[in-house]
Amino acid sequence: MAAMLQPQIILLKEGTDTAQGKAQVVSNINACTAVADAVRSTLGPRGMDKLIHDDKGNTTISNDGATIMKLLDIVHPAAKILVDIAKSQDSEVGDGTTTVVLFAGEFLKEAKPFIEDGVHPQNLIRSYRTASYLAINKIKELSVSIEGKSLDEKKNLLAKCAATTLSSSSLAAGKECRWSRFEQAPMNTWNEMETFLRVQVDIGYQLKSINNDCSRNGLAFWLSDPSQYQSIVDAEWNIIYDKLDKCVKSGAKIVLSRLAIGDLATQYFADRDIFCAGRVTEEDLHRVAAATGGAVQTSVNNVIDEVLGSCELFEEKQVGNERFNIFSGCPSGQTATIVLRGGADQFIDEAERSLHDAIMIVRRAVKNSTVVAGGGAIDMEISRYLRQHARTIAGKSQLFINSYAKALEVIPRQLCDNAGFDATDVLNKLRQKHASGEGANYGVDINTGGIADSFNNFVWEPSIVKINAINAATEAACLILSVDETVKNPKSESAQGEAAASAMAGRGRGRGGRGMRRR
Repeated sequence: MAAMLQPQIILLKEGTDTAQGKAQVVSNINACTAVADAVRSTLGPRGMDKLIHDDKGNTTISNDGATIMKLLDIVHPAAKILVDIAKSQDSEVGDGTTTVVLFAGEFLKEAKPFIEDGVHPQNLIRSYRTASYLAINKIKELSVSIEGKSLDEKKNLLAKCAATTLSSSSLAAGKECRWSRFEQAPMNTWNEMETFLRVQVDIGYQLKSINNDCSRNGLAFWLSDPSQYQSIVDAEWNIIYDKLDKCVKSGAKIVLSRLAIGDLATQYFADRDIFCAGRVTEEDLHRVAAATGGAVQTSVNNVIDEVLGSCELFEEKQVGNERFNIFSGCPSGQTATIVLRGGADQFIDEAERSLHDAIMIVRRAVKNSTVVAGGGAIDMEISRYLRQHARTIAGKSQLFINSYAKALEVIPRQLCDNAGFDATDVLNKLRQKHASGEGANYGVDINTGGIADSFNNFVWEPSIVKINAINAATEAACLILSVDETVKNPKSESAQGEAAASAMAGRGRGRGGRGMRRR
């Protein structure tokens, strides 16, 4: 009777919402599966695009996994982990963002029946991490190194890696043409103006009069004799012309300034056959300095030859309605500028994201120097290897590793579904080919709907892409499986909402105050 009369112990504030146990783990799995289903149809060369319209009226059309995940504005706390791994994959590797989300969603989907049957999540986590370790080692074993090859062979391999990345984007139809144009851009030749140009990168001065400088700094001149005014004006002009003379005597033929260059200076330089440009952005200024071997100057005094850059040819060229200043033959320049043109802003934005992925893939391939077969070939081979390894394990871990191996088949299956092929038929052919021991490089043939040797078809990707995707997806799945309770405090959420509303109101009053002052 005394035990029944004991008071109830309250640990959390009133109104706190808690969810725990098996139901909470299953709820988190369902949320992550729904997120994976949102980007599932964007995988591969035949993937569909997503049109995302936000509350500000901006429209984005993309099939890039990281871009879609960022724009979805996911609020579920567990599903946000998939957004984080997509961002991580994009920043670390540059490609495979859809792959990592599909892997994580499929790992959780395969784990769901075991959780519902009462299997402890830690058993699944232990087996998943073992399977991930085995899969990564198998990828390293199957990867092909490009070290020791000639320069032309390396360029060919890197071009194939970039083409594989571009094949899943809106640039797929013209990937060969566009890639060729990108590679040949630094080698273009134009009508020669001069064989050697010396470039001063930044004079660091905005050519203004002394009066403007003084008024800006709150200074003033008092003249006792009006006739002295002309001497001040003459001194002002002398200072300006002295600066211009120093630029000319430095031997520079091109003058770029981060600040504005006035009409007087522009005409002065034009009369002496010197090109000048003002309001050059900081980024462009440093890029030109790095390419030409020059240095950014903060003064026109002591401009020596060592701070001047050089290039073989400079030309101002019009592309569409825009005019571009082109520096070619730069001694330190190993890069090229890509100009994207298209019929719509959405297409240009998607083209930029696709080129970014391709460039990042080439960068990673150069840095890691190993590639693997794409088109689902490496996924099917790892799946076969894990199934075979699972037969040597006694106990429940055999089932868990088998489910992990089955989850890896999501890539070739989804490639078939997105292309409109019979996924069951293609996967059966791939399983048979890989089981024979001679089909480790066989993947999905998007053109015919069958299977083909991905290596012979030049469908390659850097091994670091697959290693990072499997590692990140496994860790994300294990993290979500390890969460068995969610605590949410509505009061703290409402307090945050009130704080945000008051901050918005404060900014509104600030704008109104400034508006009244302007009137």
